[in-house]
Amino acid sequence: MANVYDTANQMAEDIKTTQEFQDLKKAFDLLKLDTVAYGLFQQFQQKQYEMQQKSMQGQDFTDEEVKSLQALGDKMRDIQPIQNLMAKEQGLSQMMDELNKIISQPIIDVYQSKP
Repeated sequence: MANVYDTANQMAEDIKTTQEFQDLKKAFDLLKLDTVAYGLFQQFQQKQYEMQQKSMQGQDFTDEEVKSLQALGDKMRDIQPIQNLMAKEQGLSQMMDELNKIISQPIIDVYQSKP
């Protein structure tokens, strides 16, 4: 019987060798070279994390928190290194979605099997 954790660890290593991952890594490295863009990106990530924590604790967001996150998002939208990173994230995300479908197929099969 296969050890699925070994397989998952191997898949994690294999993902690092994909073009999608390499493109993402390169885009992130380039983003870090632009101190202004990287600073905005870090602020946005921090605000997202804080809001996620509040959500997990069942707390509501204030209008000011939402507006602040949206304002950061608007600023980031016009910055080329961030646009490039987001495009590369999208490519990797698409690959991860496809992998998730493959991995989930046995579970889907169980629920769709006929008696």
